[in-house]
Amino acid sequence: MKLTFRRLEALYNKYNMFKYISPDPLELVYHFDKVRDREIAGLIASSLAYGNVKQILKSVTAVLKIMGYSPYNYMKVKEIGLFYKEFSDFRHRFTSGEDLSNFLCGIKTALNKYGSLNELFCQSLKKTDNSFSDAAAVFSHELNIHNKKNRSYLLPSPEHGSACKRLMLYFRWMVRRDEVDPGCWNSRIPESMLIMPLDIHIYKISKNYGLTSRKQADFRTALEITENFKRLNRSDPVKYDFVLSRFGIRNELCYDHIDQY
Repeated sequence: MKLTFRRLEALYNKYNMFKYISPDPLELVYHFDKVRDREIAGLIASSLAYGNVKQILKSVTAVLKIMGYSPYNYMKVKEIGLFYKEFSDFRHRFTSGEDLSNFLCGIKTALNKYGSLNELFCQSLKKTDNSFSDAAAVFSHELNIHNKKNRSYLLPSPEHGSACKRLMLYFRWMVRRDEVDPGCWNSRIPESMLIMPLDIHIYKISKNYGLTSRKQADFRTALEITENFKRLNRSDPVKYDFVLSRFGIRNELCYDHIDQY
């Protein structure tokens, strides 16, 4: 069996619905109405999206609770030194309060410099002659400015070979707009530039359906899978990421169900 455009569209039409988001850190982004809050909440939620989903939701909720009604206002008003105090007790698996605070300092610095995370990425694209992967590396570098060697597990860079699943997931949320993806960024970055957020679920499906023969779920594999999805939908290759990732995550769905469409 192969993944065809018709099959993917059938899956998209059935499962790409708001009611299927939970459990997913994306649901916490919808707690905010303003774009300037959503882009910050989204970056925090996607960057902490590793490990058990219940723990992810608990950790992201704890961070956003401290930030209050507006993550943007919190970032603009608070002094950098206070991050380390207010998040000193934070722990998400091997992410410490200091790790998180360094990350938040990077966000604050970027907001002061560019005005928004959207503008930071737009400027990153300009600097790299519209190379999405290179722009993602610049984006990561700018936000990791308070980390040693400008590197962090919270926000890895494509230049180091990682699939950067959580960063690519963030870009999907910010760029695409449908019933699931909020599409927060107003500057119209083409959906065709997006790269598949590659996790174990997408890698397994891609292997099963011949979208990759590579043995490592790294950035090169993410690019290969994206190119194969472009053959099915050139203008929006990551359109089916959400629905495919539901299989193996939601209890009522399993991989065998894909072949029923």
